[in-house]
Amino acid sequence: MSVVKSTLSDEDRKIVGEALQGALVDLVDLSLVAKQVHWTVVGPRFRSIHLQLDDVVVSARQHADTVAERASALGIAPDGRAETVAKTSGIDTVGEGWNKDTQAVQILVSALGAVIGRMRERIRATDEPDPVTQDLIIGLTADLEKHHWMFQAENG
Repeated sequence: MSVVKSTLSDEDRKIVGEALQGALVDLVDLSLVAKQVHWTVVGPRFRSIHLQLDDVVVSARQHADTVAERASALGIAPDGRAETVAKTSGIDTVGEGWNKDTQAVQILVSALGAVIGRMRERIRATDEPDPVTQDLIIGLTADLEKHHWMFQAENG
């Protein structure tokens, strides 16, 4: 049941809802992965990577909130629960223990790459049913691509 009614058709709402839910899960998990690596990074570039990881955490959390609120505005209940994130995220898990600075960078390059790839699929999926949601996903993808570039440059 939803008290919020969308102007989208049921079919379009389903497509957009799946895109927003997937984006939410990936963003929540990205923030968790980045924070875990932030806590466990070691090595000569510790400080700069440690701070750079927090930039990703802040971005991912802000975008997750925007995505969840867009879903709510369309009458779609967002689900960012730990169980849902664990079951449906497209990001590889982070192992236990410390992460050497070069390994930390690689973890983020991989995680960001996975999320960006899935976001690009969502951009295509939302083109017709809801350009407003598509625009939101385009904007957050551009931000993630900036982080991706910066982490790739770390190991250049």
